Amino acid sequence: MDTDNSLDIEEKLGYQFQSKELLAEALRHSSYVNEQPESDMRDNERFEFLGDAVLNLIVGHILMERYPHLKEGDLSRTRANLVNETQLATMARTINLGSHLKLGKGEIQTNGMEKNSILAGAYEALIAALYLDSGFKVTFDIIEKNFVPILDEVHSATDSYDYKSRLQEWVQEQHGAIPKYNIVDEKGPDHDKTFWVSVTVFGIEAQGTGKNKKTAEQDAARKALKILEQESP
Repeated sequence: MDTDNSLDIEEKLGYQFQSKELLAEALRHSSYVNEQPESDMRDNERFEFLGDAVLNLIVGHILMERYPHLKEGDLSRTRANLVNETQLATMARTINLGSHLKLGKGEIQTNGMEKNSILAGAYEALIAALYLDSGFKVTFDIIEKNFVPILDEVHSATDSYDYKSRLQEWVQEQHGAIPKYNIVDEKGPDHDKTFWVSVTVFGIEAQGTGKNKKTAEQDAARKALKILEQESP
C-alpha cells in the first residue's frame, strides 16, 4: 500500500504495523476487489467479522471493570450503544479512515468514503488487523484509549433511559400519574455545572444531582424507585 497513507493512519492510530499487508487488507472494500477479477486480493469482510468480535470482547471487559455495579442487561445495553454502526463510523472519522479506503468506482461516485456502513465496517476490519499484528494487549490499550473518553457519556444516557423507563413502567402498572421532573437548582460555571432535579410521583418527591440534566433526572428517578419499592407491600 501507499507508504504515506500507511504512515498517516498508523500515526493517528498510535501503532506501527509489522505487516503492511494486514493493514492493506483491512482498508480494501469488496467493491474495489470486485473490479479486479484477475487479482487474488481479498476484501476486508473477513476482518470485519473478527474485528466485531474483538471490539465486543474488549469493550465488554472495560465496562465490567469500570462499572462493577451494572447488571448483565445494563452492560449489554451500554455496549450496544458503544459498538454500533453510528459510533464506529464516528470513530473512523476521527482518524480520517475514509480517505484511506480502497473503493470501487461506483462507491467513489456515491461518496462511499462517507457512508456509515462502510466506515464502521472498515473500523472493525482495522481493529482485526491490529489484533492479528500486535496481539490482545496492544489492541486492548488502543481501544481503551479511544473508547474511555465517551464511556461515561454513553453510560449516563443508557442509565438515564433505564431508570426513567423503569419508573414510568412502575407508575403505569399502579395506574398513577406521569412522573414530573423539575430543575431545582444549578450551580457552577458553564463548563462545570452541577444540576439538582426533583421528581414527584404518588405523593413522594426525590431529588437527584448530576453534571447534566439527564444524569440528574436519572439519579432522581433511581431514588424515587427505591422509595416506592420500599413502601410497596
